[in-house]
Amino acid sequence: MKDELVKALALDGHVRIYIARTTDMVQEARDRFDMGPIATDALGRTLSVASIMGGMLKSDKEMLTISINGHGPIGSITVDAYSNGNVRGFVSDPHVDAPSVAQAVGTDGTLTVIKDLNMVENFTGTVELQSGQIGEDFTYYFTLSEQTPSAVSVGVSTDANGKVEAAGALVLQMMPDATDTDIRIVEHVVEGLKPMSTIIKEYGDTDMSQLARDLFEDAQVLETTDIHFSCPCSKERTKGILMTLSKDEIQQMIDDDAGCEVTCNFCNEHYQFTKDELEAILEEMNA
Repeated sequence: MKDELVKALALDGHVRIYIARTTDMVQEARDRFDMGPIATDALGRTLSVASIMGGMLKSDKEMLTISINGHGPIGSITVDAYSNGNVRGFVSDPHVDAPSVAQAVGTDGTLTVIKDLNMVENFTGTVELQSGQIGEDFTYYFTLSEQTPSAVSVGVSTDANGKVEAAGALVLQMMPDATDTDIRIVEHVVEGLKPMSTIIKEYGDTDMSQLARDLFEDAQVLETTDIHFSCPCSKERTKGILMTLSKDEIQQMIDDDAGCEVTCNFCNEHYQFTKDELEAILEEMNA
């Protein structure tokens, strides 16, 4: 079943529901960076929550960047998310060797979200990492930094060969007018949740909007959107980056290597520039 982001309301609009099935996007990230199972799990969890957070944005001109660094062996996790739910991201060490995601990520650090809301200044929220498990850390972030009591469930499952079997995330958020009864109902739902990767497997080819209805009898699905691992990089954009270098640096690439290769950190796409192309860039800079 294709990846999708579902937005819904429940309990007379007092609870917001976000569900993301992200199996394909996590598999693509795994393939692009040839990641090991722990890096796939850690990045996959972050991509899944990021897709939901992107879907919370109000305008297609807005985006956000998530940075997680617990000073563990995986290094930093960086993810960009867009308003359509599409995401891109990478980890410092895609082949990290650690017993678990929490031990790979570490807890001696922070989770930071920078929102570009197309305003004069960006919004930045930072919290201390609580567990390095990703889901619990985002729960803490929403509650503390955005003042929105939330429950976050996220999971990634891979087989013995590293193939992503299931990935996804669920975010439940209490609205300001939620009652004590609403809160108790949500707590009961959260207590009964299976691991998110298990839920994704069990729903198989079923539309994820059904999960919203199964969690809450009165769930009203507002929107269902296809989501993807997507990077806006291109050779033309990469050319623009090269043109920010000095003329001497461009000339050195021509003299020493007769060309260059530029790799996008976010998607691992490689862009080749021949000697003739670099000379054309140099001519354009001189003009």
